[in-house]
Amino acid sequence: MNAGKEKKLIQDLRIIFMGTPEFAVGSLAALVDAGCNIVGVITAPDKPAGRGMKLTESAVKKYAVEKGLHILQPEKLKNPEFIAALRALKADLQIVVAFRMLPEIVWDMPAMGTINLHGSLLPQYRGAAPIHWAVINGEKETGVTTFKLQHAIDTGDILLQKSFPIEPDDTTGEVHDKMKDIGASVLVETVRGIAEHSLKETQQSSLLNESDLKHAPKLFTENCVINWNKPIDSIHNFIRGLSPFPGALSKLDDKILKIYKSKKEYSTTKEIPGAVFSDGKTFLKIAAEDGYIHLLDLQLEGKKRMLTEDFLRGYRLANAQP
Repeated sequence: MNAGKEKKLIQDLRIIFMGTPEFAVGSLAALVDAGCNIVGVITAPDKPAGRGMKLTESAVKKYAVEKGLHILQPEKLKNPEFIAALRALKADLQIVVAFRMLPEIVWDMPAMGTINLHGSLLPQYRGAAPIHWAVINGEKETGVTTFKLQHAIDTGDILLQKSFPIEPDDTTGEVHDKMKDIGASVLVETVRGIAEHSLKETQQSSLLNESDLKHAPKLFTENCVINWNKPIDSIHNFIRGLSPFPGALSKLDDKILKIYKSKKEYSTTKEIPGAVFSDGKTFLKIAAEDGYIHLLDLQLEGKKRMLTEDFLRGYRLANAQP
């Protein structure tokens, strides 16, 4: 198909985009740059933030304002006024990237349905934290999936997928940044395929048995505490999987410690798991089942995040062994 005809097909689709954080901005910008007809942008209401509790716009709203796009910011997605405003936009297709759960009255509204961009190779890692859990579990590969929304979360028919490697020391933040660009590209490709009626939908149930699935539930503080009785490979993956947010937690001198970056030291010497070792100047490491985890980037309760050498210059450890 020639470029002119392809662009015309995309422009003919009336698209509503739903998203809130910076991750979603990459996708919205890619759709706009591809010539898509974005008739509405749905994003979170402005929220108080910072010391002054000043109302702050979402990243998606800031971009939409800059581009002069029509914006809706509903408090509740079932609000009759919002539903009426949404219906008045007469969308052919809705696209969801990093947004809230949608009620059926919303996702079932457009004739072509609603598609979602998910940060995993579905059906693996369904849930709220797919990037975190892929890194925590030591996966060497992840990817993005576009799929059709239906009743059960993250279970709709797959449209397109693209995989990419997770490097051994990648943090969730680094995988997120790669995924932002890759996901945006796959989303544009998906919209083109929908416009051309060239995509084949694949049922997730045909790809894996339920018993083989790995899940990606939301993370809470109690899920973020390091178990020093585990092997160092597992702990290292846990730390990078929770970096930069929400951060892997431990204790140092009875204060809460967040660890953002680590490296492994294998050892046959058996120390008490959780024991702290440091020369007070250049290294800080904690014993685990089969070696030590060196802390490279950390934040102690009441202090700023900093590199370990900077931290040691200004802090006297109470319970560290040399």
